[in-house]
Amino acid sequence: MRRWMRLVLAGYSMLILCSPALADTRIALVIGNSAYRTVSRLDNPKHDAALMAETLQGLGFTLVGGSAQLDLDEAAMRRAVQEFGGKARGADVALVYYAGHGVQVRGANYLVPVDANPTREADVDFQMLDVNVVLRQMESAGTKLNLVILDACRNNPFGGRGLRDAGSGLAQMRAPEGTLISFATQPGNVALDGRDGNSPFTKALAETIRRPGLDIFKTFNQVGLEVKRATAGSQQPWVSSSPVDGDFFFAGQTFAPASATQPASSDPAERAWAVTQNTTSIAVLEDFVRQFGATPYGSMARARIEELKKTQTATRPAESPTERAQAVLPNPHLVPRMVKRNVSQGYLNLRREPGQKSDVLTRIPAGETAMVGGCVMPGDGVSRFPSCRAVWNGVVGWVSANGLD
Repeated sequence: MRRWMRLVLAGYSMLILCSPALADTRIALVIGNSAYRTVSRLDNPKHDAALMAETLQGLGFTLVGGSAQLDLDEAAMRRAVQEFGGKARGADVALVYYAGHGVQVRGANYLVPVDANPTREADVDFQMLDVNVVLRQMESAGTKLNLVILDACRNNPFGGRGLRDAGSGLAQMRAPEGTLISFATQPGNVALDGRDGNSPFTKALAETIRRPGLDIFKTFNQVGLEVKRATAGSQQPWVSSSPVDGDFFFAGQTFAPASATQPASSDPAERAWAVTQNTTSIAVLEDFVRQFGATPYGSMARARIEELKKTQTATRPAESPTERAQAVLPNPHLVPRMVKRNVSQGYLNLRREPGQKSDVLTRIPAGETAMVGGCVMPGDGVSRFPSCRAVWNGVVGWVSANGLD
């Protein structure tokens, strides 16, 4: 009997020591809002949330509520976030995923509950959930790593009644310490909802985080590349991040803070070279040589300087977007033009060539200003209005003159 008990206890001890689920603690809140009551319903968020919930559970995350939280009204969303904040205390990794309508108002981003019905701008504080509320819950919990994933960069659904001045998509956010915020597309742009049950962003995300060996930065970079390919360049996910202490892998490895696994080097030259070696500034490298030229790292810095000098000599300085545009404009004079606030769909397509048949490079939100030059009449047999050469956010293309004030 005693021998049997010793075997049981030994086996239980080995289970505790070897179980990856016990190596780090992962908490996630997954929300998908589709069944909006006063604005257009969205087909995919409930499917996107279900896919992410299943995927995250398979990767060791404990879900608030035990599953994806679907079609939450304002009160239910606040309760879920508050419960998440409580359960995240002491966890290693805290993650919030949201799919549904989202709006930006005066530079702040809001997640839209299914019962939201604002008639004036001030209503958003009471009827919607500011993303900063989520970030504050994470900060209060003291988790080592926080991840916020927003598949909510859609058109403003309240533009016709009460929130006319709200921008398209979501606004850029500064990530607090130890936090990564992932947007389905670039700030101010509109993401696609998808046609096969899931959005292009969430589909790529769920597939990528299952791959072992990718840290969070490589993971979201790969997601961005896959979404860009899947949407022919019309959607490019965006990440805002602060420095993260350690390495986190969704699959294959557990979260390991750098302070716990990588003791700092006592060699000042080695520490300085670790943060200098990838710079493209010759001045920075020359300063490094002045301080540490007698060390082996000084030799590497001098070699890097010579390499950069050869590259800069061989490479012609890149033209600015305005210079590139002026080189091909029928009329090289660029003037600021605003996209009409009532433009169809809430944005104006910036296309590769004149006309409606050309590929879309990006979308300029209503109310934004682009630098616009000469116009031509497309010969595609479809367009009824001239196309004008334009530059916006460093992208050079053509826009329809009908969408400009």
